[in-house]
Amino acid sequence: MGIQRLALAIGVAALLAACQPVAYPAGGAVVSPTPLPVPAAPAFEGVLPPEQAARNFVAVVNRVEPVAEAMCRERNPRSNCDFQIVVDDRPGQPPNAFQTLDRNGRPIVGFTLALIADARNADEIAFVVGHETAHHIAGHIPQVQRTAVTGAVLAGVLAQASGAPPDAVRAAQQMGANMGARTYAREFELEADALGAEIAFRSGFDPVRGSAFFDRLPDPGDEFLGSHPPNAQRKEIVRRVVAGLR
Repeated sequence: MGIQRLALAIGVAALLAACQPVAYPAGGAVVSPTPLPVPAAPAFEGVLPPEQAARNFVAVVNRVEPVAEAMCRERNPRSNCDFQIVVDDRPGQPPNAFQTLDRNGRPIVGFTLALIADARNADEIAFVVGHETAHHIAGHIPQVQRTAVTGAVLAGVLAQASGAPPDAVRAAQQMGANMGARTYAREFELEADALGAEIAFRSGFDPVRGSAFFDRLPDPGDEFLGSHPPNAQRKEIVRRVVAGLR
């Protein structure tokens, strides 16, 4: 398994209280889809003591990771399915989770300390782990990269054709890349929600209860070029997936 068990089992409880260092993946990281944020505002269930939050995190990862890896191998036999779970211990980081790849193509799933501390129960952690591993299983990073390149090329060609100077062409390429990367962002998030719910469910957790953290998110609604769908739509996707599995 890819989990850094020594760093997690021994270090997470201390990290939540004192920000001690943990291991990071070797080789650096590359472009990843828009991360799934979880704000730290109190909600319906109270914030857990740091020790309980840390124990929940370690227990959830131990159960969810092998399920996600098995599903990854089943759907993508040629893909690297050896997930590495890491904790981002940098001071001041907001609650956040992300999925990326190291330079060797190994999938990395990261959590900030604030997210671990904010989770109200193990089901929320399980759903977020499922969601982030689902981004890799569904191949979202390569798709984001392709659409970003396409957007950059098209915008650059149009800028050059209009006689724009080099600086304006580069700015157009950057804007085109950003817009291209966002083309399917909402669809990718919903797909990761659905597949993540299945992963959490098959790991023995309740994704519907886990998706309650959406109630603590600012609702993006129908924001133009927004990267995340409305919260109600995401919760409905989870509910439908779980109903089908049951």
